[in-house]
Amino acid sequence: MALADIVRKIEHRTNAATLEWSRNKGWKPEVIGFSGYGSGHRVRVLARVIMTNPNKELVDAASRTAAGTLTEQAQRGWRQFFTIQVGNLPVKVTVGDKTVESHTDQSGYVDLLIEDHNLEPGWHAVEITAEGSETAAARVLIVDDNARIGLVSDIDDTIMVTWLPRAVLAAWNSWVRHTNTRKPVPGMNKFYAELLKNDPQAPVFYLSTGAWNTFETLQDFLAKHDLPDGPMLLTDWGPTPTGLFRSGQEHKKVQLRNLFIEYPNITWILVGDDGQHDPLIYGEAVAEHPNRIAGVAIRELSPSEHVLSHGTTGALSTITTNGGQGVPIVHGKDGFELLQNYSTKPFI
Repeated sequence: MALADIVRKIEHRTNAATLEWSRNKGWKPEVIGFSGYGSGHRVRVLARVIMTNPNKELVDAASRTAAGTLTEQAQRGWRQFFTIQVGNLPVKVTVGDKTVESHTDQSGYVDLLIEDHNLEPGWHAVEITAEGSETAAARVLIVDDNARIGLVSDIDDTIMVTWLPRAVLAAWNSWVRHTNTRKPVPGMNKFYAELLKNDPQAPVFYLSTGAWNTFETLQDFLAKHDLPDGPMLLTDWGPTPTGLFRSGQEHKKVQLRNLFIEYPNITWILVGDDGQHDPLIYGEAVAEHPNRIAGVAIRELSPSEHVLSHGTTGALSTITTNGGQGVPIVHGKDGFELLQNYSTKPFI
């Protein structure tokens, strides 16, 4: 039996045991709505169902009193990762006047494509109810069928200084530090504002290998640092049938391909960093779909950031135009330098 199979069995048995324990303690299922997206034809709704202590507000209040200045928004990051998911639970999703019934998957996730929703372009709230839970809301962005420009942005080390996925530092940044102490990459909000100034309604998607557990923290981060709002395409950490961890590269490639398919009339701006594999992933996208990409921006990490990120002083991969398709590419150490270089080689 492969190590991944053993770990998956342990994970499944552990969650089953904690699920039974939480039910015996009177805990209830709670729906956590994520940000989905769609077009005039269909919408993708994303959420997760976990077990929650019905007295958590009292517990949190006591914790805040004991911790003094520690607020709920600044809770230790580790609390986001200790969840008890509820798999195979019946759910109802209501989008406008349409209700669809389904079940959570084994990890407690809801991922539904709902057609003929009759929603206008813009942000909307959809209702999700799981068996035994209260109704919760999830946001969905319906992209106007007339949209022609969109932006896809990485998160870790592109807009947020995290030094991921270096194991020890990743654990420290994600599990130990207060969630409101994460720092933005300087100038990225200015750079994005310039990219979107002629089309402020252009859709923005955040594509990351970060865990769904950090969704609420990341939403707060965007608002706090004046970054554009947009759906997040995160992933589920943990073992798969083929390995101990999900492939970050494959996740990004699949989600990027889904956006190309869902919005055939949009030309995309791709923004990432050279700390891991964004140049390789974006380079392949340029080679395969040069007419669908308006430009690429790569934030260059410093040598010390590279060491913290992957153990060497240089980038793991670089991006080229793969034969000269004419897709412009800019590089910079932060948003200010990217903005300066973009001004001499604009995408749009």
